[in-house]
Amino acid sequence: MRFSVSLQADGDREFTMDEVIELADAVAPLNGIASGYGTYSYGAQIVVDAPDSDTAVDIALEQFAQALIGRALPDWPVARAETIAEEDDFADLDEIE
Repeated sequence: MRFSVSLQADGDREFTMDEVIELADAVAPLNGIASGYGTYSYGAQIVVDAPDSDTAVDIALEQFAQALIGRALPDWPVARAETIAEEDDFADLDEIE
């Protein structure tokens, strides 16, 4: 099953536009998007294949950490992780029709 996993790392200063671009480059291979400009945190939403939500978070955390290796980004701890299953996300669209 595919999950979209949102991760947020909290820090002690504002995250810059250059850092958001660096983060976006890091997570792009993971079908990811980046966020955080002007906030005291940065985040990414990435897509993983996993049998359940808990495993999806574990996989996403590992992939996220690997993607940041060698990047000029602050080493802030991940404070929040949320998942949504792809089938649940598309179920919302069915209700609109």
